[in-house]
Amino acid sequence: MNAGWNLDNSYVLLPETFYSRIDPIPVRDPDLVLLNHLLADSLGLDPEYLQSREGIAVLAGNRILEGSQPIAQAYAGHQFGHFTMLGDGRALLIGEQISPQGKRFDIQLKGSGRTPYSRGGDGRAALGPMLREYIISEAMYALGIPTTRSLAVILTGEPVFREIVLPGAVLTRVAESHIRVGTFQYISRWGTVDELRALADYTWDRHFAKDGNGDNGHDGNKEDEEDKKDNKEGSPYIRLLRKICRRQGALIARWQLIGFVHGVMNTDNMAVGGETIDYGPCAFMDAYDPATVFSSIDVYGRYAYGNQPEIGRWNLGKLARALLPLFSDNKEEAIDLAEEALSEYDKAFRDNWLKGIRSKIGIFNEEPQDKALAEELLEIMMNHGADFTNTFRAFALGKPEDTVIFGKKEFADWLKKWQARLARQQESEKDFLKLMRENNPALIPRNHRVEEALEAAVNRGDFSAVNRLVRVLSNPFAYSPEQEEYSKLPEPSACGYRTFCGT
Repeated sequence: MNAGWNLDNSYVLLPETFYSRIDPIPVRDPDLVLLNHLLADSLGLDPEYLQSREGIAVLAGNRILEGSQPIAQAYAGHQFGHFTMLGDGRALLIGEQISPQGKRFDIQLKGSGRTPYSRGGDGRAALGPMLREYIISEAMYALGIPTTRSLAVILTGEPVFREIVLPGAVLTRVAESHIRVGTFQYISRWGTVDELRALADYTWDRHFAKDGNGDNGHDGNKEDEEDKKDNKEGSPYIRLLRKICRRQGALIARWQLIGFVHGVMNTDNMAVGGETIDYGPCAFMDAYDPATVFSSIDVYGRYAYGNQPEIGRWNLGKLARALLPLFSDNKEEAIDLAEEALSEYDKAFRDNWLKGIRSKIGIFNEEPQDKALAEELLEIMMNHGADFTNTFRAFALGKPEDTVIFGKKEFADWLKKWQARLARQQESEKDFLKLMRENNPALIPRNHRVEEALEAAVNRGDFSAVNRLVRVLSNPFAYSPEQEEYSKLPEPSACGYRTFCGT
């Protein structure tokens, strides 16, 4: 059987400071419970093979592929503002799959056993968090958000011991790379300047040397325009920082536009290629409120929805600090260059958010007061507890009367301003309704729906709810009859929804 594996191992060409060579630890009785057929096809992998005994053994870590050089990657990070040494404590990079289109993707097994970076952990993962990452990462992909993806979930046949005993699992994660802000921080703290330069050069070649194709949601044409300005810079490493800043600004703007709350925006969870990574305590906001926090450990709201843009910039500031030795031998000049590059993040976030919010309310052209118009709507939504997704969904359906803010005086006043704004553009009502439907999802992974699917799978071994949820989330802009049920809000609860890190 031609499995389709076409592995390379470019990361191991970096100095061994960056990783530890280690094999996955076999599991007792692996069983495939989820397989992403479309992703497998795009990677050039045969789904039939992946469902075979041999394929399952590879995805479980029980068999090492020919050409694979498994490694655990080293990195550091600021976790809730505090710097610490980290690394892949329960994950292994088994290689880089070269797709039929010539693109390179990391193939990582998450939950594959202890590594030198496990810090006392068992290196394993529970089924629930691995299913959660599969559901949310694939939903994010369908929503058009740059993201790591999930190829498969394997039951290990072994228990993991947390507060309670849970079934163990291994997730196969696919990423453009797993290079993080924390990777640069690690080398800056414990490596040499030559190693830092090697990492920066590798990152450039891996993520930015072929810009212009707009892969994975990145606006390649926009980046090409900015390249012309970057070429004036004396240091190629300033150009690298600029590009990373622009991608992160665009990414976090997209999060804000769909009400996504990452939950744990530590620097080790910011991938420099511009993909969303780590779906532990994340969730989607129901009622619009910038103070929304879901993570049980974020007691002070550091990573609240409304704080995400500023945290993104804070993280990039730590990246800039790590890169300072590559900018200039003069420290003051290096800091000035870094500050100028960081302003690219602010501009990218502002431009992408404003473009996106205009589209969400049907506006094609630009007027100076558009930002104020959008922010006024959001304030009305917050004051009346309006659901973020369903409010914009009602707009896209041409039914503002279906929102909880309809009939409120301030909304009536806003509606007149909005209708006047729409009248000042040449596009028809049909055009702006189409624009809104293309930019406002009919549904998101509602937290209560995710939880009920996980409960059925983990506690009863019933994966039907997970499979249905994955299917309806695969085309969130379809506005299909089947999606109606999944757009409904949960019953009111006295307790706020909480998520937990998937340890």
